Amino acid sequence: MPTVPTVPSVPSVPAARRTSIIWDFVERAGWSAGQQFVSILLTAGSVTAVVGLPWELALWTAAGAAIVSMLTTAVLYLTSIGAPGVLTLGFWPDLMVRLVKTFLSSLLGSMGAAAVNPMTFGWVAALNVAAVATLGALAKGLLAREPLAAAEPTGSAGTVAGVKPDSPSTLRTATYLTATGRESVSLSG
Repeated sequence: MPTVPTVPSVPSVPAARRTSIIWDFVERAGWSAGQQFVSILLTAGSVTAVVGLPWELALWTAAGAAIVSMLTTAVLYLTSIGAPGVLTLGFWPDLMVRLVKTFLSSLLGSMGAAAVNPMTFGWVAALNVAAVATLGALAKGLLAREPLAAAEPTGSAGTVAGVKPDSPSTLRTATYLTATGRESVSLSG
């Protein structure tokens, strides 16, 4: 009988890690959308009345930023399959990745909402919005940074000498460590 080539199996992801990864996607996309929304309202230049603010534009670009954030987060997770160290970055490299992702999400979200013609697109306005959103992401990352000696139990794969690494994520430390693969999870989940 002829042999049939087999497709290599994809390793299964424990349920606890899947849930943590979903929360990581939601956290990143939610913050990108919120930062984009606020950035549009802040850079609109209308300080006269709430009614005059570009609410519809802010909503559409925020939705675009959330979609781009989910796509870039998916790329980040997919690249970590071949290179496991991608998701186990320290605080500053992780924050830099988040800032670049926020800038790109904001810029591409603005472009998507505008149905872009590169010759007539408002590049200066879009770059200003992206810069404000990125500053918001920097502030959020710095404010979310937990002290190195977190109150949660230590001893997992994500610890060094009993100290949990800090992160720019607003997720619970255990959820973030599980999502990024820094913490070992039970394979029975």
